[in-house]
Amino acid sequence: MKIGFLTNALVEHARRAGDHSFDRLPAVADWAADHGFTDLECGPMLPLDRADYEQVLSSGRISVSTLIYCRNYLSTDPEEAEMHLRELKKRIDFAGDLGIGKVVTSTGINKSIEEGLYDRDPAVKDRGNLIRRIPVRSLDAVVRTFEPLLEQAEKKNVRLCLENCPLMGNIAISPVLWQQLFERLDSDHLGLAYDPSHLVWEMIDPYAPIGRFAGRIFHFHAKDAAIDRERLAQTGILTDFSWWSYRIPGRGEIDWQKMIALLKEAGYDGTISLEHEDDLYEGSAEAVQNGLLKGKQYLEQFL
Repeated sequence: MKIGFLTNALVEHARRAGDHSFDRLPAVADWAADHGFTDLECGPMLPLDRADYEQVLSSGRISVSTLIYCRNYLSTDPEEAEMHLRELKKRIDFAGDLGIGKVVTSTGINKSIEEGLYDRDPAVKDRGNLIRRIPVRSLDAVVRTFEPLLEQAEKKNVRLCLENCPLMGNIAISPVLWQQLFERLDSDHLGLAYDPSHLVWEMIDPYAPIGRFAGRIFHFHAKDAAIDRERLAQTGILTDFSWWSYRIPGRGEIDWQKMIALLKEAGYDGTISLEHEDDLYEGSAEAVQNGLLKGKQYLEQFL
């Protein structure tokens, strides 16, 4: 397995501190290679500059195996939805032309479909449906949106990896919904960017799905989640999200020795990509770098 990281945190927190030294891919790649990372997952904060990517790829110092663009492609604002779709399509073409094999994305979720059903269909007015969204109601719209995207990805030999974060306009958030998506979108170019941190705070077993979806795990986000159980006892799961937080590996609930062992058993030999969202290591490039290096060091003992 390779160890890499998603570039967004480093670029974002450097900029916030007034540091623009990581605004371009070559600078990020040089730091990563100098510190033992072997792969990069390039986020939308880096420009899609072909010369930058060709420079990094031709250097042979580090791989770029993945682009990521996660947005709500079913936004109720049609102009916004179309803009996001254009950006995703651009990345599929860009990745295919440069031999970058994966694009991580979300699915979109249409809130108007869900909210409208409350008024039109008395069958959905049960207690549970009145206090939460029901993502499966967007399934038909997601299928219609992704059928042409998968045709494009297949032509470009790019695999689309669905991230399972519920917070970005996304229905690919649970094993039940993954199964339905894979049944409706029957393509070997569609799989998962498996992120166990989201499963932790969704109260889903983060380990069991690895074996079940072994052939569909194309990418892996190494991110932990911590649960504040005293806070949870006061708020429950619906009041707010203050009872959980994202952490670098080793600072949360996940047993990473077990997680990595299950990935190996499942035949996964791709990238372990650190997705850094730990607020203890934010605020500057140096803080993010420290968090990335601590996460890398922790994971290496299990590889």
